[in-house]
Amino acid sequence: MTTETVTDVFEEHRPVLLGVAYRMLGRLADAEDVVQEAWLRWSGADRSDVREPRGYLVRVTTRLAVDRLRQIKSRRETYVGPWLPEPYVTDFGGTVPDTAERAVLADTVSFALLVVLESLSPLERAVFVLREAFGYPYAEIAAMLERGEAAVRQLAGRARKHVDERRPRYDVDPVQRRDLTERFLAAALDGDLEGLMAMLAPDVRLVGDSGGKSRAPLRVLEGPAKVGPFLLGAARKSAPDLSFRFLEVNGGPALLVLSEGKPDAVFQLEVADGRVQSLYIVRNPDKLRSLSAA
Repeated sequence: MTTETVTDVFEEHRPVLLGVAYRMLGRLADAEDVVQEAWLRWSGADRSDVREPRGYLVRVTTRLAVDRLRQIKSRRETYVGPWLPEPYVTDFGGTVPDTAERAVLADTVSFALLVVLESLSPLERAVFVLREAFGYPYAEIAAMLERGEAAVRQLAGRARKHVDERRPRYDVDPVQRRDLTERFLAAALDGDLEGLMAMLAPDVRLVGDSGGKSRAPLRVLEGPAKVGPFLLGAARKSAPDLSFRFLEVNGGPALLVLSEGKPDAVFQLEVADGRVQSLYIVRNPDKLRSLSAA
């Protein structure tokens, strides 16, 4: 291949590689570092026997992501307060025309799933991501990870059972989630506690991620009696210069809160049976930098 062709081939597959790395790591900066390292491996490799570049690149990226995940596990153990993934602006656009495939991709990048994936081992997470998000056969995953196919099937079974037991149930209809988010925001800004409480499920949970660098609950809040008053209090204390924008984040509608035009928070609801099941609020400024240009 010429230098130009080598670059073109890699750029063609970059979105997939970033998708694999982000689902593995939950942070864009880490995912981009892994993809950059994959590029260095690809550009310096002997490609004469590479028949399928995408498979080769996914294999390299997955192995690098497994290594990186092992390195950052200890960092997350000392994280201040609850941990959430870095918000990832998703816009599948015309690249994923099939509705069912779009739903799968959105689900595998959701906050709810990525939080559960944090509790898997690096190898279990790699197998789950490659199988559930990208549909790779067990034999190919085994080759990528240099494991036997039987072992990979065991890893997949454990990961799937773990995810099914821990992931909360929610509706994926983006129109319903957007509508409820708009009504939720209006009730909070109007100080309508009764209206706010009516939208909350009995077992609602609020997860705030600040990393200790801004104001957010340092524990998960559970139940309407805690979640409703907290949100109303936060709305009353909000700065007068706040503005709001809707984005598609992690496969669903989310509210970007801006202060003086700069990202201050990302707010996303998970909805079940027409009521708010989970609220995710990301306020760690390190996780909002990529949204400055969103």
